[in-house]
Amino acid sequence: MKRFYKEVSTVALGDGHHIHLDGRPVRTPARMALALPNAALAEAIAQEWRDQGEKIDPASMPITGLANAAIDQIAPNPTAFAETISVYGESDLLCYRADTPSELVAHQAKTWQPLLDWASARYDISFTVTSGIIHVAQSPATLARLREIVGAQDAFTMAALSPLVSLSGSLVISLAVIENAFERDALWQAAELDEIWQAAQWGEDDEATARRAIREAEFHRTARFADLVRGR
Repeated sequence: MKRFYKEVSTVALGDGHHIHLDGRPVRTPARMALALPNAALAEAIAQEWRDQGEKIDPASMPITGLANAAIDQIAPNPTAFAETISVYGESDLLCYRADTPSELVAHQAKTWQPLLDWASARYDISFTVTSGIIHVAQSPATLARLREIVGAQDAFTMAALSPLVSLSGSLVISLAVIENAFERDALWQAAELDEIWQAAQWGEDDEATARRAIREAEFHRTARFADLVRGR
């Protein structure tokens, strides 16, 4: 689509902060009002619209895309959407450790255990950790608590959690992102620990490195969206 507007502004109304293009409100793909929960998020989205060239490129507007998802896909049925996120707690990356070599076992424990310890203290839950890839069941109480935690989030926060858990394979890492509990680079390094270890042992594969860079950029973009949603 060609750019059809000149001026982009934000307007605070009763249902939230809106984006106007030449005075007309932006709507989501489902034709819902693009009503944002705070001025910071609205301004970030407005800037994405300002940065468009002669043609509008949706791929260059990740914050807008996540906001659209929150309104169109999550808000109509947040309980069902929360279930698709909380299910990651059943097989969280951080609970599955290597058997060998000893250096990797130690590295995983040093990197991952503090994250599990944080989640245990923060949410009053416990995790079962295993070695190998055989599934180990988490306790019903832990799974119920994780569903409660995710279900308590607003639609915009869940819009961030969804790609974060897909990228990291860890609900704990994703919750740490939205809680701003650890440095973001450290959280990404934790999510990619096994891949980084393998690359260090056997050498970098150009295609794998390129894919990881794309995923890392998406991880940090989504983390920024989470910060904006929470007014950080």
